[in-house]
Amino acid sequence: MKNSFIGSLLHLSDPTLPIGGFSHSHGLETYVQLNIVHDVASAELFIVENLKSNIKYNDASFVQLAYKAAATNNLNEIISLDQECTALKSAKEIRQASQKLGIRLIKIFKRYKEHELVSRYEVEIKANIASGHYCIAFGIYAFLLGIPLEETLYAYYYNTAIGLVTNSVKLVPLGQLDGQDIMFRLQPIMEKLASETLIIDRSLVGMLDTGLDIRCMQHERLYSRLYMS
Repeated sequence: MKNSFIGSLLHLSDPTLPIGGFSHSHGLETYVQLNIVHDVASAELFIVENLKSNIKYNDASFVQLAYKAAATNNLNEIISLDQECTALKSAKEIRQASQKLGIRLIKIFKRYKEHELVSRYEVEIKANIASGHYCIAFGIYAFLLGIPLEETLYAYYYNTAIGLVTNSVKLVPLGQLDGQDIMFRLQPIMEKLASETLIIDRSLVGMLDTGLDIRCMQHERLYSRLYMS
């Protein structure tokens, strides 16, 4: 096969990986209960704005920074990025979700790709010096598995988007074909975002979507909840 990384790319970004991603709405449940997201148009707007205003400057940027740090075997940079990521995730549920998903991702992929960088990173996680965020682990393993960076970023956006679309179908609710239509329309947007994230200004990393943070915090106190975040 010409592109030998495709299998690893699909495996790493598979939304059905048993890491618990299905149990998190990342604030969407609050938007639905407040009737801000209530139909196809509002669901698509929420997803697009989340990708453009939140994921681009936070998780996706940390994916590419962790990828580059792994490429130079720089554990100190990995730890610094991990700690920065923790500081930026002000909503408790989102912070905990990121940690749980990341640790479970490491648990899966260290079975197939052993590396001393990951072993040292795990030591720091167990010592509570690092948290093991999903975006950091994703970037590290994408490099170790030989996946090109731009394809890694597209896959990360796709993984995020498919999770939000699936949750929208369940929560709003939307029809299954509505969800597929949204995913189809997202393709050029995700491609553009992946390209932009490759060259993002480091000083912009960590820009916050305050509204999303507030809705994520409100989720902790919803009267009834289907999702953990």
